[in-house]
Order: sequence, then structure tokens, then C-alpha cells
Amino acid sequence: MNIISSGNGPALFCFVGFLLVTIGITVFASRGPKSATQYFNAGGKIGAGQNAFAMAGEFLSAAALLGMTGALALKGFDAILYSVCVVASWPLILFLLAEPIKRLGTFTLTDVIAWRLAKQPVRIAVGLASIPIVLIYLITQLVAAGGLVDLIFGIPYLPAVTCVGTLMLSYVLFGGMLATTWVQIIKAILLLGGAIVLTVMLLAKFDFNLFAMFRAVSDAYGVETLAPHTTFGLARWDTISLCFAMTVGALGMPQILTKFLTVRSTAQARRSALYCTGLVGVFHILVLLLGFGCLALVGRSAIGDAGGAGNMAVPLMSRLLGGNAFFGFICAIAFATTLAVVAGLLLSAATTFAHDIWGGVIRRGRNTNEARVARIAATAISATAVVLALAFQHQNVAFMVGLSYSIAASANFPVLMLALFWRKLTTMGAVCSILIGAGVSVLLIILSPTVQIDILHRSPEEFAQLWWCFPLKNPGLFSIPLSFAVGIAVSLFRPEAEAHKKFTEMQQALALKPEADSGETVKTAETNYAATSVQVH
Repeated sequence: MNIISSGNGPALFCFVGFLLVTIGITVFASRGPKSATQYFNAGGKIGAGQNAFAMAGEFLSAAALLGMTGALALKGFDAILYSVCVVASWPLILFLLAEPIKRLGTFTLTDVIAWRLAKQPVRIAVGLASIPIVLIYLITQLVAAGGLVDLIFGIPYLPAVTCVGTLMLSYVLFGGMLATTWVQIIKAILLLGGAIVLTVMLLAKFDFNLFAMFRAVSDAYGVETLAPHTTFGLARWDTISLCFAMTVGALGMPQILTKFLTVRSTAQARRSALYCTGLVGVFHILVLLLGFGCLALVGRSAIGDAGGAGNMAVPLMSRLLGGNAFFGFICAIAFATTLAVVAGLLLSAATTFAHDIWGGVIRRGRNTNEARVARIAATAISATAVVLALAFQHQNVAFMVGLSYSIAASANFPVLMLALFWRKLTTMGAVCSILIGAGVSVLLIILSPTVQIDILHRSPEEFAQLWWCFPLKNPGLFSIPLSFAVGIAVSLFRPEAEAHKKFTEMQQALALKPEADSGETVKTAETNYAATSVQVH
């Protein structure tokens, strides 16, 4: 039963209300200043608290609300690894990356990686590596959104995904970073608020006794559902590989790290990361409770029958606890989650192509309208993601996020660490590290059971007989160390005196006192971009 067929006005009002508010924000943002810095990083004028909610809105995707709860309901305690790993990544971002990215970056993550290296080769490599990262993550969000629209309105999956893709594109085309940031802030507030309300309603069912809820799960599905399972052989290595990739993958996700460029100073960048760490941690505690609550109240069979590999567990529980009106509210929040994340992803990908590839490589810094190119790139990327989302309709979105994180962890994380902390990294070493990391991780995903069995529908027996296939579902355990090794080996084999010299300059730039930094970093983007002062038409 969907909202339309049930004639539930309040539920429909919740859903449409959010869309109208976010569209209004986009219209408002489109009337603001038209400079490239405003379009790409909101002029660096977002506050620390606002940015923390925007980062949480970017980070807490549909996989967090829908995929992780569904995975917990279907797989039990083992699925908590997703939450533990992504929460663990935020202290690393806080202590390792927040300040360097703000000091060295302009518009994209590439600005940081290429700060002391030859710009054009690095821009090309990062641009190529960003394609699979963004596409898989976009597909993840579109799969979740398509399932939600189908569940709510009864619209078939294909037109549902197309409508979502069109809507997310409008935020990027007309509003830029300012509209995207505010959509993410609103979404984060709604998501945390909705999760808290839903958790309170869930606990009220058990008289606020957590042990009663877990006892209900244990009685229905066995005590082993509440405990981690001992894994052997390939399953153990697959788990280790997943944890590794999910923990360091966030440190290579460009749409998350570039959020540090929207604040005024490095102090605000650090505070943004600190506040966001708390928001993400609280949310994932709620996810743990909601996942087992879905299992206790809705039941594993009902969740499985709803389709989407468990992605509809939370919407089903919201209907059970609060009726159709609350069901519509939770679905609107989940939909807001998807729109906010895909808008940030799309803008990050479009900015990388327009600023790094078009402006930095093709036009070589000559005056050009990068924002217009970014809009064209965003349109092409969104259309591609909609087409590919059809093939992944029945995949659990939390697991698909793990694949995207694996590529980011393999392509961006190693070279970012080497660029910031290893003096001997060279341009050739960075390029080889990025391309090998991205290429090997994508190749291993294609050769893995995820594609060969789940997408191409080979039988497990047939897959086991293919000598050229990769046995693990997650390639991070192999591709991440390989990327590090390639970057180090190539840099040692082909040293670069200029990169060595500029490492000292970079260290001096990073050693600036915060009080000297606070009055100047507001102008960083405009200063670095002065040579190509571009207007958006």
C-alpha cells in the first residue's frame, strides 16, 4: 500500500513539503553572487556548525539509514561492521586531513594532492579515478531512492530513478555549493531528528527496556543473531578487506573532504570535523538499535519480501509504529538523504572535471567558464548513473557503498597520505599510484562475486571454476597496499628535485599559526583563482 492508494494526505504533505523547501533554497541560491568561488565552494563563508551538519548530511547517505538497518535485520550483528568502520574514519579525518586540506585546497581534492607536484598529470589521474568512485556512489543513492518512490507512490523503478536523477541535477545546475550545502544541512537535521523519534517510538514498544528488545530478537532468531560470527577462510579475509576499505575510504572521498573548503579558517575546519564526528557517532548508535528493532517488530521474512535486499526495513517499521503519516515522514527523510548526498556527489564530480580537467589541463589555466562546463558534466554524469542504476536494482546499498569506498581508499587515500607526509613522492609516483589503485580495484570488483554472481548471475559452482576470477567481494586488502607500494617504488626509481623542494614549502605553509591564518583563509579561493577569474552566465 503506497501513499497515493491510501489517500494519506499528511504523509504526502511531508514528502512534497521537503521538495518544495529544497527547491526554494535552490532558487534563492541561484539569485546570489555568480563568481566561480561562490558556485564551487560557497565563497568559503559557511560556519563551522553549519558545515558540520552539511558534512554529516553528505556522509550519512541512504546506505546509513536504509542499507545498514536492513543489513542488520537480515544478517544480524555482523553487519555492525559497516557502522563501526565509518565512525572510526572520522577521528582520522579530524587529526590528519582537516587542517591540511583547508590550507592547501582551493576547489577540489586534486588541489591538495598536486600542491607540490606537476599539476596537469595529477589532475588527469585524479579525474579518471573519480569516475568509478562517483558513479558507484551515485548508483547506490539512486537505487535507494528508486525503491522509496516505488514504495511510496507505486511508481515503477525506471521512471522513479529518472525523476530522482532529474531533481538532483536541478540542485547542482542552479544552486551550486550554497544550495547543496543547505539541502544537506536540512537533511542532516531531519535525518537525526527522525532517527531519534523513531528510536524513541521503538523503545516505547518495549517499555524502554533494551534487554526486552534484544530478548525478542534472540527468542525469534536465536542468540547467535546478537553476536559476531567466527569466520574462516575467504570469509574472514573478505571481512578484513571490507573493514580496511570502509575505515580509510572516507579519507579519499572527494565530496566529503572538499567540505573543508567551504569554511573560513583552519580552526573552523577542525571544529567542523569534531562536531561531525559526534553527529555521525550518535547516528550510528541509533542505527544499531533501529536495525534490531526492525528485526524484532517487522520480521526478517517481511523485510525480505519487501525487496531491495533489506533497504525497506526502516520504512516498514515506521508504518508499523506510527501509521501512514509517520511512514510518509520517514520516507521523506530517507528521500531527502538521497537527494542531499547525490547533489554533493554530482557537484564534486562536475567540479573535478571542470576545474581540474577542463580548466587545468585542456585550457591550461586560460580564462574559461568552468561553471558552465561543470553543469554540462553534471548532466552527463547523472544520465550515466541513472542508466547504470537499473542493473543494481536488487543490491543492498550499504554493501555498494563499500565498493565505492574501496576505490576511493585505493586511488585517493594512499597518494593523499604520501603527498602530505612523505617528502620523496614524485609526480610520476603519484600518477601511477592513483591509476593503479583505481584500475586494480575496479578490475577486482568486476572479477569478484559481486559482479560475476550477483549481476551476471553465474552460479557459485561456475564461478568457483573460473581461474581468472577474484574470490573476495571487496578488493581493498589488495588494492590499497598495492597503491602505496607503486607510489613509493616509482618515486624512488624516478626522483624529482622540484617535488622534494616544494615539500619543504608545503610544510612551512602548514606550520602557519592559526591566528595568522584566521584573517586570510577567507580569501584563499579568490587569491588562488585570480588568474582565471570566471563568471557564471
